[in-house]
Amino acid sequence: MNDLLAIREQISQLDAQLLDLLAKRRQLAVAVAQTKLQDNRPIRDKNRERELLDVLIKKGKPHGLDGFYITRLFQLIIEDSVLTQQAILQKHLNQTPDNSARIAFLGPRGSYSHVAARQYSARHFDHMTEFSCSKFRDIFELVENGQADYGMLPLENTSSGAINDVYDLLQTTPLSIVGELRLPVNHCLLTIPGADIAGITTLYSHPQPFEQCSQYLSQFPDRKIEYCESTAAAMEKVASLNRTDVAALGSEAGGALYGLQAIAQNLANQQTNMTRFIVIARQPIDVSEQVPAKTTLLMATGQQAGALVDALIILKEHDIVMSKLESRPIHGTPWEEMFYIDVHANLRSVPMQQALKALQAIARSVKVLGSYPGEHVPPALIG
Repeated sequence: MNDLLAIREQISQLDAQLLDLLAKRRQLAVAVAQTKLQDNRPIRDKNRERELLDVLIKKGKPHGLDGFYITRLFQLIIEDSVLTQQAILQKHLNQTPDNSARIAFLGPRGSYSHVAARQYSARHFDHMTEFSCSKFRDIFELVENGQADYGMLPLENTSSGAINDVYDLLQTTPLSIVGELRLPVNHCLLTIPGADIAGITTLYSHPQPFEQCSQYLSQFPDRKIEYCESTAAAMEKVASLNRTDVAALGSEAGGALYGLQAIAQNLANQQTNMTRFIVIARQPIDVSEQVPAKTTLLMATGQQAGALVDALIILKEHDIVMSKLESRPIHGTPWEEMFYIDVHANLRSVPMQQALKALQAIARSVKVLGSYPGEHVPPALIG
């Protein structure tokens, strides 16, 4: 037993050293960003990333560390470095205050939207003032009237698809999209300490996690399901009941805020379950040409044959990559659709401006919902 305690103490000391080294590496990433500001170099250098991973994999082999482990670990570190540098360039360009921000999100503390807001704030601000909302419309209204600086909104999920209510509210808002964030959704079974899976008789959660975890839940047909307005409300309910026979479906990070522990993890039907959030604000932002950018358009075409195809051909002709096409009914106009288009392009670039002008010439209406930094950092492929 004493040997085990001694080994664990050594591991704890090594973990503390790793944290110190990671902090020093992030400081160097900040210094790199300052240099790139002066030299006007792109944020990402994929050749450098590939070379780094190749060298690290070779250095890891004599230590018994496999290439997959090293690649997965350092791709996460590289992603943090890229996003850190990206945030610095954006603050410099837009003169964004970095001391604090008021962020509105859906649901109480512990909801996935709350976790996303905290993650976004940690990257961009020193402090966050939280505004918990019960409806998506409340988030829009708080930002529109100046009570909140930003709104965090879920837009789509890899398992359940588009969040239609948010798309519909974007049709009429004067607000702009200024950022995005992808949050892994890891549904867990959350209980008070001391509970056992076999003793669970009642589950609490929002309808969406129940739907996304249907295969797991089918193993326990006798369990009672209770619907709540959010995953956070379910966690709060389980914590307040303080019984070992009840559990909530939600995130482990959210459950920790209520003193709950995860007794089962990764319960979703799809193991890769992600929610994409957008960040809205009263004023649009500029995106540095050194940063990978996305632009979201709202477009209405005519009813003639091939109208949408004609619009998409314009994007192809200007070598603009489209990553998302979503349609929603136009308010007050039955059987007509509005199209939401995400493209990988900076609004300030010449090809995007030319494409926008061409689209405005053939479409009934075109509105730019926002141009913003792409937060997804695809890994550099190594040979």
